[in-house]
Amino acid sequence: MPHDLFIVVDDHPLFRDGLVRLLAQARPDASIKEAATLDEALTLARSQPPAGIFLDLMYSSDNQWASIADWRQEFPTALLVVVSMCEDPLVVERIMNQGASAFIGKSLPPHEVAEALTAALNGERVVRCAPQGSFTVYEPPAAAEHFSSLTARQFEVLQLITAGLSNKEIARILCISPFTVRIHVSALLSALGLGTRSAAAALGARHGLGAQNRSV
Repeated sequence: MPHDLFIVVDDHPLFRDGLVRLLAQARPDASIKEAATLDEALTLARSQPPAGIFLDLMYSSDNQWASIADWRQEFPTALLVVVSMCEDPLVVERIMNQGASAFIGKSLPPHEVAEALTAALNGERVVRCAPQGSFTVYEPPAAAEHFSSLTARQFEVLQLITAGLSNKEIARILCISPFTVRIHVSALLSALGLGTRSAAAALGARHGLGAQNRSV
């Protein structure tokens, strides 16, 4: 009977090796395989259903595999943990909303990375980044209920507008083009009955979107 397969995906060999060592200590009977790219990881995951996938926010030639939601859809039962230097609260929130099991920031000291890894393996849905200083159980933002007329993507864009990001910055975070961002902005303004981007930001701020994101 094959051992549980865990895949560690990171383009930095030193960090990848460190994560493999921590995982081997926590799951000594597991089969652990490494990948330097998302494409390599996908090939491994399709060869044997993985028990867990640990990946950085990297992007391959096939952009659909940059999306955590796509990984979650194809591997619905796998533990899906993002381990990344990108600890922007907006990005972390998006990752968790897309179906990640946990988020671990690379800026944590090694012993805290080990603790966070153990928590994730034990089934805790946590976000752990250096500024937080403690484990935080992830809960979807309650403010979303105030914007039921928006699609999930329009709500994401509204959050980023409220945080003061430009269309170019929003495009980079959401991995879409600035033109597509403009379309979403126009659509969300129409759905909310607003005339300007600043009005949308003000509405989002009144419902705590900007404050919520900055406090993570």
